[in-house]
Amino acid sequence: MSRLVLIVAAAIVIHLIPDLTTTPAVAATGDVAKSHDYPGIGRFKGSVITGYDVKDFDAATLQAAPFKDGKAADQRKVEGRISRIAYRTGPGPSILEVSRNFESQLANAGFETLLACDVDDCGRIPFTEAIGVLPIPQMWVDGFNYRYYAGRKIENGRETYASVLVSKNNDDIFAQLTVAERDAMQNKMIDAAAMAKGLGESGHIALYGIYFDTDKAVIKPESRPTLDQIAKLLSGQPGFNVYIVGHTDSQGTPAHNLELSRRRAEAVAEDLVRTYKIAKARLNTAGVGFLAPVGSNGTDAGRALNRRVELVQP
Repeated sequence: MSRLVLIVAAAIVIHLIPDLTTTPAVAATGDVAKSHDYPGIGRFKGSVITGYDVKDFDAATLQAAPFKDGKAADQRKVEGRISRIAYRTGPGPSILEVSRNFESQLANAGFETLLACDVDDCGRIPFTEAIGVLPIPQMWVDGFNYRYYAGRKIENGRETYASVLVSKNNDDIFAQLTVAERDAMQNKMIDAAAMAKGLGESGHIALYGIYFDTDKAVIKPESRPTLDQIAKLLSGQPGFNVYIVGHTDSQGTPAHNLELSRRRAEAVAEDLVRTYKIAKARLNTAGVGFLAPVGSNGTDAGRALNRRVELVQP
C-alpha cells in the first residue's frame, strides 16, 4: 500500500472519530465544583461544565414536537430523577456540530428521537421560553440561534427522557443536557406501621422519602411526610430508641461520603427533636458512606438505591 493511501486512510479514520468524549464521570479542569458528566454520554471535546444540578426527585419539561401558532403541540412534563448539566465550548465548532455529537451519543445509548429542530422549525423564541434551562451565566440561550433535540428510551421497564439545547453567546457555544428518569420516587413512602414491621423483622428499615440536594445535608421540604411517619412511630412507642444511619453512593472520596452521610443522619435527628419534640437521647446517629450498598454503584439505578437513610434498632 502506498504512503499516500495510508495517509488518506488515516485522515478518514481521524475524521470519523466523534468529538463527544465519554471519559469516566469525573470533573475536568475548569468544571464547576462537584460536577461530572452524565454516565455514558460525556461531553463535546474541549468543553467545561458551567452548570450542574441533579435532584433525586424533580420535574423537567421537554418538547416532543415543534410549536404550532406559538404554542406547545406535544409538551411532556417528566417527574423523577432529573440531571441538568450545562457546558461551554470555546470558539471553533458550530451549534450543529456540537448538537449532532450529542444526538449521536444519545442514539448509541438507546434513545429514540422525538424531535430534532432548529430555530424556525422549532418555534423560535416562544419554544426556548418553554424549556427549563439553568440560569445565566451557567447557560446562555439565543432565541434566534439554537438547536434542540429530545429523545426517549425504555429499558427494563424504566422510561428515560433526554434533551439537548445548544446555543451561542458571542463566540462560545453553550449546551445543556437534561436527563429525566421517570418515576424515580415511586413506592418510596413508608408509613409508621411498615417501619415498625421492618424493624421488628430485620432490625432495620431503609427510607427513600428523605431528600437532600446533591452533596448537601439540608433536608428538603418534600421529606416532611416521611418525617411525620418516623415521629408517629417514636411517639407511639415512648420507650423505643433508634439509630439513624446515613448512606451515600460511591461518587466522591470515601472520607467525604462518610462525613456527608453522618451530617445527613444528624440533620434528621435534629429535625425530629426540633419539630416533633422527640427526646434527643432516644436518637443515635451514624454515617457509613457507601460501605453498605444495596445496589451496584456502577449504575444510576443502583446509586439511587444506595442514597438512603435507615432506621436501625439497637
